[in-house]
Amino acid sequence: MKKALAAVLGLAGVAWALRDVPAQLGGTPDPRRMARSPRYREGVFHNDRRVRTVPDRQAFSLAEFVSGGTGRAPSAEVPLVGPAAPVSEGLHITWYGHASALVEVDGAAVLVDPVWSDRCSPSSRMGPKRLHPVPHRLADLPALSAVVISHDHYDHLDMDTVRELTRTTFAKFVVPLGIGAHLARWGVPEDRIVELDWDESFDVDGFTLTCTAAQHFSGRSVKRNVTLWASWVIARGGRKVFYSGDTGYFDGYRRIGAEHGPFDAVLMQVGAYNAAWPDIHMTPEEGVTAFEDLGGALLIPVHWATFNLALHPWGEPIDRVWREAKARGLALAVPRPGERVDVDAPGEVDGWWQALA
Repeated sequence: MKKALAAVLGLAGVAWALRDVPAQLGGTPDPRRMARSPRYREGVFHNDRRVRTVPDRQAFSLAEFVSGGTGRAPSAEVPLVGPAAPVSEGLHITWYGHASALVEVDGAAVLVDPVWSDRCSPSSRMGPKRLHPVPHRLADLPALSAVVISHDHYDHLDMDTVRELTRTTFAKFVVPLGIGAHLARWGVPEDRIVELDWDESFDVDGFTLTCTAAQHFSGRSVKRNVTLWASWVIARGGRKVFYSGDTGYFDGYRRIGAEHGPFDAVLMQVGAYNAAWPDIHMTPEEGVTAFEDLGGALLIPVHWATFNLALHPWGEPIDRVWREAKARGLALAVPRPGERVDVDAPGEVDGWWQALA
């Protein structure tokens, strides 16, 4: 009897832990709407060239990914910076950790890939957990013109954050093709969803938001690539910011820079890389090269510090970026989570993370 009761309680616990999973998986895009994209063939989206999106399982084991490696978490609490006073002029960028960031141009704001949940996972009880708290509440954000999403992986598209922003803001959700199906399932009104293919733009509150190429993949379940992935150009009043999303290094950055640059600032993915998946995440050095290809003025590294998604040490991505940027004479800003960067006066890099690595 005790064993049977324990088994029932165990199953109940698993069911409770997985209760949000069906909703977290999102919706199913209408293939007829996706078919307008030249990248959509045979029911899925494709990169411009053939790439490997499945990690080479000969390069590492699942056990190694879960518990291998050293120094994959900070050795002490990550220093956070609280909300700053409102601004009405200039270009400012606030990094919240991982890929979540706020771009403010003359007081108008766009939020990029916001993830406020404790885990980037379909379950609130399992999966990669934050290595530092969220530095600001969603309620601390200024009025938002738009929420921009790069792709539908859990560390970039968070159901609970989307639902809260839908409830508390009037922002448009500007997303790559297919992601609107997820948003609609989570209660975002149709008139607040804007889906774009690469090289398409949407204007809102003086911003021009342009969906641009990336080399990655998508999927919130076993089925992959039914939604598109992208990088973004965020432009307003002569100021321009590029956000890479998740991507491997590819030859499109020079074209993006030539067509949409020059960029005052570039938010560039530099973390969660590994030799087992070289085509879908850049190394730090590749991120610096992509920044140069784009013609960026100030590099702000993202996609590190917050979630343990690779085998490299916690501080390694930013150490390598700093070393490479110094060697090439490039301007770099490395804010603490929650810290606002004045793009026109970013200050010196102080190595704040090194004592924690």
